[in-house]
Amino acid sequence: MENSVTVVGIDDSSESFYALEWTLDRFFVPYQSKPPFKLTIVHAKPSPSSVVGLAGPGGIEVLPFVDADLKKIASRVVNRAKELCLSKSVTDVVVEVVEGDPRNVLCEAVEKHKATMLVVGSHGYGAIKRAVLGSVSDYCAHHAHCSVMIVKIPKIRH
Repeated sequence: MENSVTVVGIDDSSESFYALEWTLDRFFVPYQSKPPFKLTIVHAKPSPSSVVGLAGPGGIEVLPFVDADLKKIASRVVNRAKELCLSKSVTDVVVEVVEGDPRNVLCEAVEKHKATMLVVGSHGYGAIKRAVLGSVSDYCAHHAHCSVMIVKIPKIRH
């Protein structure tokens, strides 16, 4: 387990940051001197053309603006992840932004880093939204060549 790698997939959702914090609290904070894993955080940035493609014809003029926005979002997501790691005194972290579909990006990151575990947050989509958008966690659970931990935000019971 000495060189084991854990990949955590993040986007700009509270679910993915909950999954990152969950991972830090359970696998890194208790083992400050020698964590059981190397941590790699991966953010999949959509390509501008994939976003503009949804907007229909005439989108070519807006590509540079969309790209600038996607880069700002990616920067914000990465900085927030680094701040969360630092707040838990976890400093040995690799953070990557990779352009592409999150399903493919995360499965490829597992291969690239020879990860033994992939951690993703669950958005908790219903059946219709999941059918339309596709579930990243479901795809990764079936296609990643490692164990996949799907972390859900607990529902508050009254």
